[in-house]
Amino acid sequence: MNPTPSSASPFDMVSGALGDYIPKGGATVADAGAPAEAPEGGEQILGVVSLGRDLRIGGSNLDAAPFAGVTAAPGAAFADLLPPEDVATVTQRLRRVLETREAHVARVQRLRRDDGTELVVSMSILPAAPPQDGLTVSLIAMAKRLHLYASATAIGTSLDIGETAQSLAQSLLAWGDVAAVNLDYAVWTGEAVTEQAQERIRLRRAALVPDRAWPEGYLTPGDNLPREASQLLAGAVMRDDVPQAIVIPDRAAIERALGDPRLVRALVPGDRPVSVACIPLVVEGPEGTPGPIVLGVTEVWRRPECLFRDGELLDLQELVAKTARHVDLARQHQREHAQVLALQRRLLPRAGSDTIEVASVYEPTTPDSAGVGGDWVNSFPLPGDRTALVVGDVVGHGLGAAAAMGQLSMEARALLSAGLGPGEVLERLDETVTLLDDTDAGLAAGYSALGSTCCIAVYDPVDHRLVISNAGHLPPVLVRPDGSAETVATQPHPALGAEFVVREPFEVQEFDAPPGSLLVLYTDGLVEDPAASIDDGIGRLTDVVCEVHPWEDLQQAARRVVARLAPQEPLRDDVTLLLARLSGRRGRDTATWHLPARADTAARARALAAPLLRRWHTGEQARDSALLVISELVANAVRFGTGPVTLRLVRAGSLLTCEIGDTGDGRPRLRRGDPLDDTGRGLYVVHKLTTRWGVRWTHTGKAVWAELEV
Repeated sequence: MNPTPSSASPFDMVSGALGDYIPKGGATVADAGAPAEAPEGGEQILGVVSLGRDLRIGGSNLDAAPFAGVTAAPGAAFADLLPPEDVATVTQRLRRVLETREAHVARVQRLRRDDGTELVVSMSILPAAPPQDGLTVSLIAMAKRLHLYASATAIGTSLDIGETAQSLAQSLLAWGDVAAVNLDYAVWTGEAVTEQAQERIRLRRAALVPDRAWPEGYLTPGDNLPREASQLLAGAVMRDDVPQAIVIPDRAAIERALGDPRLVRALVPGDRPVSVACIPLVVEGPEGTPGPIVLGVTEVWRRPECLFRDGELLDLQELVAKTARHVDLARQHQREHAQVLALQRRLLPRAGSDTIEVASVYEPTTPDSAGVGGDWVNSFPLPGDRTALVVGDVVGHGLGAAAAMGQLSMEARALLSAGLGPGEVLERLDETVTLLDDTDAGLAAGYSALGSTCCIAVYDPVDHRLVISNAGHLPPVLVRPDGSAETVATQPHPALGAEFVVREPFEVQEFDAPPGSLLVLYTDGLVEDPAASIDDGIGRLTDVVCEVHPWEDLQQAARRVVARLAPQEPLRDDVTLLLARLSGRRGRDTATWHLPARADTAARARALAAPLLRRWHTGEQARDSALLVISELVANAVRFGTGPVTLRLVRAGSLLTCEIGDTGDGRPRLRRGDPLDDTGRGLYVVHKLTTRWGVRWTHTGKAVWAELEV
């Protein structure tokens, strides 16, 4: 079919678009239907295929020599011209142009010849000129230099090592029938590739094209090359300590070089006559290392009658050299990604307790995005039978964010365990973020944590209460046992380190959390949608978590929530979710008394506690120790505190927690008294009789707690 005058403009559009792919002084786009002058390595010819709305071929002009073997029969599906793995993607592009009538131009694409080999073209999809209804697909059989330039600009758009290797292999296929990429094992692990001793080389097949059924024993992606093959390939391309491309012209020479039928089966694609070009992936070594570093070896196989010309080898070396830098960047990114991911996994909650069940899901950003983000979530027990639930989102991605995330997470845990309340902990974290951003530690390192967010919840299983404070984070969701749900919104407060606003104390609020309630903590990656407001996203989350059944396995429920809400496309932000099912402590395992601050209060506390400890079947020695601890702590509260005294006992298995609260703000301190002192020995006795003890601060004063094994 000859192009009509009305369809000539699409060819102009393609020619203009391809101008960005052609280096100055390089090949030029041929006129429609006319052969161009063929530079060394092949021709560049424009062909055209017209499609109806059903994506079937109406006519074509693929008569030029480069398109030999590509049969575009009228009535056949355009998908028949494509490799199977490309059908879905290209079909989607064709339908999008049909719907939007916006051209899709200059994409490198493979076509399948009748004999199973492939032809690399530049494909543009254009809406047919009125009054025709359908598509015009223009195909340019690319000259080697044009293909080289287009491939070099396309490779490296991903920081995933496998995708980069696959892109290189597909580009190399323009010079042969089979292309393979083998990378040093250290590239996959992110290690520094500095060791060049030939006996230590380890190669793994990273990519192989085309995708077809290969003979048994032939190495495919993911397979490790035999050590002898690794040494042979690495040694061949490192002649005189200089990485060089090598060509073995025929099968007999290849078999002599390999010297082992097992290696021939592993490396040679099939039983046909072949020749091979091996080109090393090379980068400059770090300072102090002698010479360049070989990251891997590429193989290009083709029929022996098609000799590799010097110009083709130079093109291959140029393409592989440009790709080597991207492979090294992907290696470095892989190492950083693995380090941050390991740290983030370490921060995920472990098992819950008999008063709270926790389940978490963490899905990191895709490896070729900006890097793993700074989302973190944690839960851990606190003294007094309480549990802390913390979620945060540190600004940025990568190692800087990971370092800040780890520091804030550990500091929050230490401060909460030391007895500070959620609001006080956020005050300290606010100061820490500001310090992280000073000239020496923050900006000089190219990273700022200002604007990070954090939300802290402390659950009391005895009172069935939640104490929550929030620093700019999205509000938690609380689902009550009756199925009703609400966002637990505290007083709005800026994020951490926001010094440009008027500083206000962090608001602390308490909420009832009856047994069977479900607390939901999350980060913005779970609920953000570019097409909707954040409130809509939180609303969808609330609807989904309301469907979690009280007896459903919580980890499975967490995965289902993430599957329903998380974006389906590659993640550009971490997705983090924590579900906490609050079961509380049974009433028969706790007791609380409010006592006046009088001289006889310690005796009154012993009288109240003794019968209860007997009902709990506490051993006589443990009961005596517990009563002595209670007496000493109550006496201290009466002497040094003010106002009424609260005594709380909690039994959790073999552990007994005694907690005495008062309205004073003085911190009890352990000291060794002199032999003649009449006072000061009480806390020393408590220290000797308990497994641990400490102080926590409350909104009315303080509470001294102690734990005993009974």
